Order: sequence, then structure tokens, then C-alpha cells
Amino acid sequence: MTATTPLDVLIVDDSAAIRKILQRVLRQTDLNLGDIEEAGDGTEAVDILQKRGFGLILSDINMPQMDGLELLARIKEMKHLKNVPVIMITTEGGHGKVMEAVQLGATGYVRKPFTAEQIKEKLTGLI
Repeated sequence: MTATTPLDVLIVDDSAAIRKILQRVLRQTDLNLGDIEEAGDGTEAVDILQKRGFGLILSDINMPQMDGLELLARIKEMKHLKNVPVIMITTEGGHGKVMEAVQLGATGYVRKPFTAEQIKEKLTGLI
């Protein structure tokens, strides 16, 4: 991927407020962003991901229908997405689910509540 190619991003979180905050934070970064799409849970995300690819996925861990860990496992099974960076956003206090996410192939994670700087820092080191 070249710096001139806009990065399409999928934000997956059951909280519309968190999705909007993440979208605003992403727009404030110096990254060359293309489309930013949203999904309310893992099931909705899989439907979107089967139709198109993304350059980055930000996903909550705790969601109804399909949680972030199951979504991550499904993403890693999709040929066109298995190398896409996935950042997990979590309220998890313990390391259990975070370590499970890393083992499943998550590129990194950010704990809620997060700051714009934490998101920018995580993404800058990634992309």
C-alpha cells in the first residue's frame, strides 16, 4: 500500500456514540483515509466484509450477536482480509480476552475509555 492510496476503515461497535467518536478521531489523524463504514456488531460486520475489503478494522470485543473475538476469527478466515490490521477496542480490565484477541491475530488493542492521542498513537505505529 502506498501513502497515496486512501485507507478504507470499518468501525465495529455496538455503541453508536463510540463509533462516532472513533470516526471523528480517525478524521483528525494525518492518515490518508478513504471510506469509514460502521457496523453495530460482528454479524453486521461480516455482511459488510463479504462485499468489500478494508485497509483497517477497529472492533469492540464485547458485542451482542457476534462478539469481537468471533469476528476476528472470521476475518482471519477470509482470504481478502487475513492480512488487514485489526485493532480491538475493549473495556476488559483483565488480560484474558485481550491475550485471546492477540492470539487470534489482532494487531493491537486500545482500552476504553480512550483518548484521541491513544488512537492516533496506535494507528501511527501501524500504518
